[in-house]
Amino acid sequence: MGRLRLPVWFAPRFLWVLGGIAVLLGCAPGFHALLVVAAVGAFALAGVTLADAIIGPRASALVVTRRLPEHLALRSPITVQYEVENHGTSAVRVAILETPVRTLRFEHDRRVVNVPARQRATIDATAMPVARGSDALGALYLAYENRFGLLRRRVRVDGSTPIRIYPDLSAVERYGTLHARNRLVEAGLRRMRLRGVGTEFESLREYAPGDPFRAIDWKATARRGKMMVAQREVERSQDVMLLLDCGRLMSARIDVRRKLDYGVTAALSVATIAALASDRVGVVAFAKEILVARAPRSTARSVSDLSNALFDVEPRFEESDYARAVAYLRSHLHRRSLVVLFTDVVDAIAQSTVLTELASLAKRHVVLCAFMNDAAIAKELATTPETVDDAYRADVAVGLLQERAAAKAVLERAGILVIDAPAPSLSVRAIDEYLRIKQRALI
Repeated sequence: MGRLRLPVWFAPRFLWVLGGIAVLLGCAPGFHALLVVAAVGAFALAGVTLADAIIGPRASALVVTRRLPEHLALRSPITVQYEVENHGTSAVRVAILETPVRTLRFEHDRRVVNVPARQRATIDATAMPVARGSDALGALYLAYENRFGLLRRRVRVDGSTPIRIYPDLSAVERYGTLHARNRLVEAGLRRMRLRGVGTEFESLREYAPGDPFRAIDWKATARRGKMMVAQREVERSQDVMLLLDCGRLMSARIDVRRKLDYGVTAALSVATIAALASDRVGVVAFAKEILVARAPRSTARSVSDLSNALFDVEPRFEESDYARAVAYLRSHLHRRSLVVLFTDVVDAIAQSTVLTELASLAKRHVVLCAFMNDAAIAKELATTPETVDDAYRADVAVGLLQERAAAKAVLERAGILVIDAPAPSLSVRAIDEYLRIKQRALI
């Protein structure tokens, strides 16, 4: 890293001593002995300050290395490590300050570490990724003092460290804990075996009380002379297409995150589970035009490729063209597939457009529409209005709730599956619905 020397400045210790000398001088007219003490103090301060300037060390004697974790995920705390090497002959106390960046928020602005002469020391800093996308950590600013502590030297350490903030997929990692009912195993992340459900033949066995009538294999029964049941497993290698709305409706914030952030996280969570189930996963992110398009694939790197494609997708303040997105799907999906749309429909115009396009798509494919609701609406409805403003807010909340309920009812009547979940739990709800669709062999 290149370095640019900034001016040396007086440290707080120097200013305190200088202030004490000034007080002595102020009192000297009444106490002549204080004048002598002040003079001796002034000469001593000048001498020690000169020694401080000579001892240093020079800026070139300090080398700072910044280390970041390999993977950075939104809203997952990280630890940034700084290693400071002191090649000088004097111990130093170093304060490190980062250049502010859009995507990271550090817990503390300054990190301070003591580094002995000709040794190195490390210090950790906790940071929180607050936005997805590409960014870069810029220059470091160092302020260091030697053991005298009278002069503070300031150094700017040039250098850029690129970073990429990915969506938070912790919901996938926590899924087994959140759902102790073991639905992942039932859904077949091992074999996806479901007695009497599915389309792919797995094995034959003798009939047992409780087996569904439709599971009886009559040809095998005739050959063996006893009642036989066909065990089937949920079909693998099916197409799952994730449709991600990146228009203005997804730019609103819920708490500190945008709706699109929740949508991207939920989409990649479903993609991860689908890939484990050996399904082929693709994605289309769209606003007024198609922003990202990936055909369904079932390679080991498919989820990683989707993450790289979506991690820096930003919402656009424009109306989404649902017709264009659905037309793209029709031209690229040649077999019955599961289409999962992540959006948020809050106005009548958008509702009618979404309904028209999804209803036509649902004639051939299984369509799941995932809405995310704002907990603020439920909070307003749960609070008794006490003022006129409270009453107006409650009225708006009731109107929004009714619009969402109406949109959901209309979509369900058209044969479209709908989930309307709080944004923080959207990932888990979407995974649940995907597994239910697989278990019921709807694709």
